[in-house]
Amino acid sequence: MARPLLSSIAIFTLAAMSHPMRAQSTSELSQVPPKTWVDKDTGHRIWRVSDEPNSGAYYFNVNAYTPDHKQMVYNSPGGIRVLDLATMKTSMLVPNPPPPANADASPVARFGRGARAIVVGHKTNSVFFTRTDPDTHTNAIYKANTNTGEVRKLVELPGHLSVSSINADETLGAGTYNEADVPGGDPNAPNAFVATAPVIPPANANAAANLGGAHIQADDKGQMMERRLAARIPLVLFTIRLEPGASGEKPGLIKPLLHSTDWVNHLLFSPSDPTLLMYCHEGMWQKVDRIWLIHTDGTHNTLIHKRTMAMEIAGHEFWGLDGQTIWYDWQFPKGEDFFLASYNLQTGKRTAYHMQRNEWSIHFNLTQDLDLFTGDGGDSGQVAEAPDGEWIELFYPRMIPQGEGALNGPDFWQPGVFKSERLVNMAHHNYRAEPNVRFSPDKKYVFFTSNMFGPSYIFGVEVTKSENPPASEIQSTPELARKFNPVEPTPTTTPK
Repeated sequence: MARPLLSSIAIFTLAAMSHPMRAQSTSELSQVPPKTWVDKDTGHRIWRVSDEPNSGAYYFNVNAYTPDHKQMVYNSPGGIRVLDLATMKTSMLVPNPPPPANADASPVARFGRGARAIVVGHKTNSVFFTRTDPDTHTNAIYKANTNTGEVRKLVELPGHLSVSSINADETLGAGTYNEADVPGGDPNAPNAFVATAPVIPPANANAAANLGGAHIQADDKGQMMERRLAARIPLVLFTIRLEPGASGEKPGLIKPLLHSTDWVNHLLFSPSDPTLLMYCHEGMWQKVDRIWLIHTDGTHNTLIHKRTMAMEIAGHEFWGLDGQTIWYDWQFPKGEDFFLASYNLQTGKRTAYHMQRNEWSIHFNLTQDLDLFTGDGGDSGQVAEAPDGEWIELFYPRMIPQGEGALNGPDFWQPGVFKSERLVNMAHHNYRAEPNVRFSPDKKYVFFTSNMFGPSYIFGVEVTKSENPPASEIQSTPELARKFNPVEPTPTTTPK
């Protein structure tokens, strides 16, 4: 049954009742962007998944799906919400408390209030988050059941300690703290910790409010990264126990894994091995060896990609869904030749899929069986300086055949290429806010966040092209967005 578009300002009738994402009624759409349309430039149907202005999906490499693949968790100004993937209906899970009557109404105050989601669990249908008690001003890690809504407090965090990842069996959290701020060097001293960076830098808060969402590239990102790297602040990479350990370890026990004066960031536990943590040496990518692994007992601190060329860069690393492979953006050299590279932990095999400049994306993602990849594109101000890169892309991987007698070896890169298909024209998206693409577990949609309509919303684009849609439903995505948001995006300025 067709889902006709009644006007170019996006007033829709009800969609087919069998489709989980329904179009909204006229009264519902008086002040909000359209619920669905078919992109004129790609032939793929787009759905607006979230209804809350300035809602947004998790960072691209942070798990957002429950282990049963029935729910996706996302952030909204009102709190942490859950999307039922069968019905596409959303519900509030962890509401943010209302601000006090005399509270500052600035964007900085709004973005700094309420629960901060960490990750959706890999073992249970739950989301982990931190929240500061308004009465005691103590920070703690909580676990919310996405089915029942039950919230359980796990551990209090000393001082301003920050935790950014939870392991696969949900027993440990990981974070960093500044070593100089620990009195007497006692890692369990109360009120001893200061996080290495705020969750949302105050300088970015107004930008986040204007662009929609929290994943905003700062105007002075390059200078900030240079200053932080040069500061050589002594820090500790640590784990904190969330549940009792088999050897009698109690919740709240902090265990240092690594002491460093490098800038350690982007902590990401393996989705399958609870003892394995990936992290990065942060900074301008050509100035750091970025991607590292370490075990939760502090052993086997291992660099994953060792450069062999000046100005070669590798980063925006993420786990394959099986936990066996690490994937990352590899440029050889920076800004000139582009690959999505992988390293298999079990076999040591390295694979590199080549792509063209206009196909490069800020972030990539993939399916469980590795038959499809996706990217969120980038404007001309990003590192690829792509003249036509503002697209949500679908990639079909193909390995390059090796002729008879071709030299190969266990240490050789195995070459492949991406065949690309465009899903969404993102020309009216402001790329200072990151789309953060991910596939739905059933591979029917690619979800992404966009501010093309002004405030950010989560959208889903169907992977399969729409078959014979009514002409009234086919819209130019940038032209449609301009009717709600006439402000033209300006290219970002990415540090070189």
